[in-house]
Amino acid sequence: MKKIKTLKMATAVAAVLMMSSNASGVDVVKKVGDVDTKLTIFGFSQLEMRGGEGSATGDNDSISFHAQRLRLGWKYSVGKVRSKVFLDFNKDSAANSTTDIGGASGIGVPDNIKDAFVAYAYDKAFIPKLGVIKMPHGMGFTIPGWNLDVTERGFDKKLVLERNLGLMISGRDLGFGNDGKVNGYEMGHERPWKGFGYDLMIANQAGRSASVTNAKEGNGNSYAARVMFDWTELIHAEASYALSENAGGIKGQKPYAFDKNTGAIDVNTVLDVDSEDYESYDIGLDSHFMDGANVKVEYINGHNIKGIKDYDEDALSIMGQYAINTYVEPTIKYIKGSAQKGSDATETDLTNTYIGVNLYLDPFDTKTDRSSKRKRNAHKIALNYIIASGDKDTWSGLGGYKDDAWVIQYQVGFF
Repeated sequence: MKKIKTLKMATAVAAVLMMSSNASGVDVVKKVGDVDTKLTIFGFSQLEMRGGEGSATGDNDSISFHAQRLRLGWKYSVGKVRSKVFLDFNKDSAANSTTDIGGASGIGVPDNIKDAFVAYAYDKAFIPKLGVIKMPHGMGFTIPGWNLDVTERGFDKKLVLERNLGLMISGRDLGFGNDGKVNGYEMGHERPWKGFGYDLMIANQAGRSASVTNAKEGNGNSYAARVMFDWTELIHAEASYALSENAGGIKGQKPYAFDKNTGAIDVNTVLDVDSEDYESYDIGLDSHFMDGANVKVEYINGHNIKGIKDYDEDALSIMGQYAINTYVEPTIKYIKGSAQKGSDATETDLTNTYIGVNLYLDPFDTKTDRSSKRKRNAHKIALNYIIASGDKDTWSGLGGYKDDAWVIQYQVGFF
């Protein structure tokens, strides 16, 4: 009971801080001896109204109110040493059992911890990170949550490996002698460079992925490798491969049934399938080919979802947007998925099309390039209508809207 009250209080404090912020991170800079130190406190919230039959949980005529993200964190640097902690007060920290502290997902930490890592920015070509980090797989997934083009990531996100606890080695801005900024906190393509980049990561089983279940630290590993190429704002291209061992259960056994409501494993119920390794690959392109315009294309494929042999799904997403002026940015995003639950099963398709507009309130920057997007997104209202089509009644893939829905989201942050 005391833990619940503490969490509620922390949530309220975080909400007040985010709603009252002037949208710039709080920096504390201090010199200790000959070493420069910097502490930055940052956060953001996304508050929503939702409606439509595709989003209703009870009465189809009801409108729901909730927070998609409610996050607060800090970054601390000392010379070349980096550290970051990012918490989500909209997530539960429940464990698998009374003896586990690894969170319901089983990656090794409570689920309300989004990022928690240390890094050493030895050189832009070699930056090791240890802790909870986004696995380098999925272009759209590694874009920060406050920089999304529509109100949410689509159902293609179900196929990535998500965040995990492990070791990652990264490099950016390689090959053309460009002196772009690389600070050691990079997880995706936050800034435009000229040249190549890479990420290599080994971690626990990817229990936070929708494609992996019954994970527990020590019962397997996951791996991801990504290469990328940037040429200023004009083009970003990347390709990645990822694998999570024993994606359906505990190592050496058939997977147990898993209660998603309580986070408990039912050891008395064994599913009648073998636990395969989950594999996925992803390719993506991102271009700001002209002032105010942005196009993204991404394809992701998943194999042996939840450890079920030949349970496969792929998804293609295409996004386009154009800022009419400083304040108004129409956006459309199309996602088409195909799923087949076994080699002999019927393939099903689902399409979600987001039609929307982003309204920027008192933007801090009128620029529309990739580097300036965070400042523009500090105060934003996003309106989305989602059109669902395809095999809505028989869809066998993960997630997605099976009927039309709408979302109104207000985002405010200080970075």
